[in-house]
Amino acid sequence: MMALMGLFLAVFLVVHLSINLLVLKNDGGESYQKAVEFMTSNVLIKIMEVFLFGSFALHIIYGIILQIQNWLARPVRYVKTNHSQTSFFSKYMIHTGLIIFIFLIIHFMNFYFVKLGWVAIPEGATHRHDFYNMVINLFKNPFYSWLYIIFMVLMGFHLHHAIQSAFQTMGWNHPIYTPIVKFIGVAYAILIPLGFAFIPFYVLYFF
Repeated sequence: MMALMGLFLAVFLVVHLSINLLVLKNDGGESYQKAVEFMTSNVLIKIMEVFLFGSFALHIIYGIILQIQNWLARPVRYVKTNHSQTSFFSKYMIHTGLIIFIFLIIHFMNFYFVKLGWVAIPEGATHRHDFYNMVINLFKNPFYSWLYIIFMVLMGFHLHHAIQSAFQTMGWNHPIYTPIVKFIGVAYAILIPLGFAFIPFYVLYFF
């Protein structure tokens, strides 16, 4: 379950990034707003949204449960840890995961909760669905933009281990295909966060 939900969320990130990159298109946000309108009004997308939030919630809950089980299984830590075969990214999955959870709360407050009417419309936006101006105004703030970029770096660390771990958990190991999966996992963990981080950087310094 943990692996399948993680892979589902990984696919969602590709879709989310492809839409977000439309912010950089020089058309006053027309393409971005059309994409957002489609994502917020299409019935099938709304159904997928339920699965998406369910996957987020269960992925977080399962992650915490598994980490607690690991801690309970080894209440006394090893005296020497330098020979551990556990990767750096694996050791801090729970930490990067919790940081990403904090980012999601901030992200929802700035966008999704505004759409639902739970949060007041921010200054500069004309209505609850004016996500283009919300994005531009937020990313014009240096503090928010650099905080966003830092979060994306940490998400890259999380994804680096997550992709490979998910395939291993599912038992999809093969002497030929596994190295390819590892390469794709590393490329994904670099390119996806880099794509997200590029947007606030570009808006802040070149928009």
